[in-house]
Amino acid sequence: MATKTPLTVADYAALDEPEGVRYELSEGELIVTPPPDYFHNRMRDRFNRLLAFVETQNLGSVVSEMDFELIGEVVRRPDVAFISTARLRGIDLDRVPLPVAPDLVIEIVSKNDRAGDLLLKVSQYLAAGTRAVWLFYPNTRLAYRYVPGKLEPEVRSADAGESFREPELLPGFSIRLGELFE
Repeated sequence: MATKTPLTVADYAALDEPEGVRYELSEGELIVTPPPDYFHNRMRDRFNRLLAFVETQNLGSVVSEMDFELIGEVVRRPDVAFISTARLRGIDLDRVPLPVAPDLVIEIVSKNDRAGDLLLKVSQYLAAGTRAVWLFYPNTRLAYRYVPGKLEPEVRSADAGESFREPELLPGFSIRLGELFE
């Protein structure tokens, strides 16, 4: 029986990613995911309003599809991430993966995502110091917000008129979930 040799972050960084394939590293295991579809990308791009807000308020940086080195042999690539100015200080921004956990992670759940894999990803972000993780479910128009120290997520509904907001990280920013799911 063959055994798998776990990859290190350095091994991961040296990989060539073929066109149409996305990689992440979870506890030394290479995770291969299909590229996002049109609707996924369209929803991700609606967070450009967050980018504009963060830039005008000088709060930090918003990026999409960027690799972040978390704890251990873990590299994750969130759909959208916010990194505060304070967290960016002293970080080598030329390094790939970026050697810091984002303050805020936004993931748009695709039909290929499995619940157990998503919860592992959430726990890896939070363990590495991410302050909030949002999972957006386009099919149900629900958003789940996870924060450190709470076992259960907060669930917000687009159909109930609720909003995406993180007042501690992004004071003054809010967007209705219905606008994101349109």
